[in-house]
Amino acid sequence: MRLRMTAMVAALVSLPLTGTAAAAAGYPAGYPVKGDGLTASPLYDKGALPAVKCEEKPVKARNRASVRAYVDGVVGCLDATWEQHLTAAGLPFKKVRVKHYTRIPKNYCRMDVGKEQSMALYCSRTSTIAFQIGKDWLDNPYDLWLADMTAGMYAYHVQNLVGIQEALDKEPYRNKAELAEQVRRASLQSSCLATAFLKSVWPLDRRTKRDWNDLLSLVQGDKAGEPRYYGKTGTIKAWMRRGYAQGDPGACNTWTASAAQVS
Repeated sequence: MRLRMTAMVAALVSLPLTGTAAAAAGYPAGYPVKGDGLTASPLYDKGALPAVKCEEKPVKARNRASVRAYVDGVVGCLDATWEQHLTAAGLPFKKVRVKHYTRIPKNYCRMDVGKEQSMALYCSRTSTIAFQIGKDWLDNPYDLWLADMTAGMYAYHVQNLVGIQEALDKEPYRNKAELAEQVRRASLQSSCLATAFLKSVWPLDRRTKRDWNDLLSLVQGDKAGEPRYYGKTGTIKAWMRRGYAQGDPGACNTWTASAAQVS
């Protein structure tokens, strides 16, 4: 099974995304991000995430209830991990809300949701992750991919809690390409934070390096001619490897990385 990660998973940020699909080669590279809330967030200072025991629930193909239960179990592990980490760092914490939909409303959280069979969306206004688990995820549900995807959605919640989202809303940009690069930096940070979480709970049910390699093999980034919101496949994998290698949110500071590192 191969899943196109970025086609099925999205997060709602409060940047004005409408029209950014026109970002194209020829625009100048983004100037350095200057907001301290992005580049010097206290999120980066506490060290590695705490080791937390996380039990995976069984997932059955074509059984929506089991997939939803698996996702909910991962969210519980995420709450336990991030509450411990953020409160120890003196940062705010509250649990994320989870809502499961057969079909996410078209204008959910003021966003045009799209027509994908399956998707996950984070709404910063309500601190809610909305899941729409459709036929494509149900036919062959790969549990570790579901865990990583859920952790990535939760990472947007962490960005919202610690002020990264608010700082991003205030960060200036000169053109559509710079706006798209800022969105990529946020997305790549979420990918890195997700795998830092996986490292903190590894090994999940005696998983091996092969499971990790299988997860990486599923990642596909932006393709030529598409909006540049997520990054190239190799770029996403690089930030995932970085998060997993260190298990430390401080390794996920995409805001000080060069433009090439967030391409």
